[in-house]
Amino acid sequence: MNVNKMVIRFKDKTLLKGESHDFHPNNRTFHLRLLEGDEIEIDLEHLKAVFWVKSFEGNRDYTYTYEDSIPWGVNKVRIQFADGESMIGYAQYLNCKSHHIYHSDYGFFVTPADFRGNNERVFILKSATEEVKYLDA
Repeated sequence: MNVNKMVIRFKDKTLLKGESHDFHPNNRTFHLRLLEGDEIEIDLEHLKAVFWVKSFEGNRDYTYTYEDSIPWGVNKVRIQFADGESMIGYAQYLNCKSHHIYHSDYGFFVTPADFRGNNERVFILKSATEEVKYLDA
């Protein structure tokens, strides 16, 4: 069973850390085993984003530069969240429903354009975004 290290950011800015084995972008809910050991059900409706991370500790002092590039055909985008935060990354097949592994009714996957940061990939909830703008590669 594949277990993923995740940091869950809610729209109300609360944060949870844990591991999940059943996240799927087309399912409204999934389970998160918190670092303390409890398992809870997470509803995508309340989320801003799901971050797959290298470590749970991260580095609070790290400043993301978003200058790395992916050499294979993807869209570079700037995501403006409704809460004022933003992120730049690469989204594959953002507007193509047939590639549901990258895109769902709830959101879409982004690979952050800063590979040295703690985030490996992010599932962005559409309901938490204000704008998604395509950038020149």
